[in-house]
Amino acid sequence: MASSSRQSSSSSWTPKQNKLFEKALALFDKDTPDRWQNVAKAVGGKSAEEVEQRFKNLIEDVQRIESGRVPFPNYRSNGTSNR
Repeated sequence: MASSSRQSSSSSWTPKQNKLFEKALALFDKDTPDRWQNVAKAVGGKSAEEVEQRFKNLIEDVQRIESGRVPFPNYRSNGTSNR
């Protein structure tokens, strides 16, 4: 299965690494030379291959959601009311 190939020994990403990854993707676009090395350096603790694979997985997930193969999550309110 494709999902098993997504897992690696260092597949765990911290919330901080996720945020740094998002910011680095905005900073280093597809035309940036050595994009994945720059993103990896910005994230810290990940290789260029790991950040590139994470990006590819993200694109696949978005495509599945947009194609309707994955339903949107049913978020519940936090219980507060604006009344």
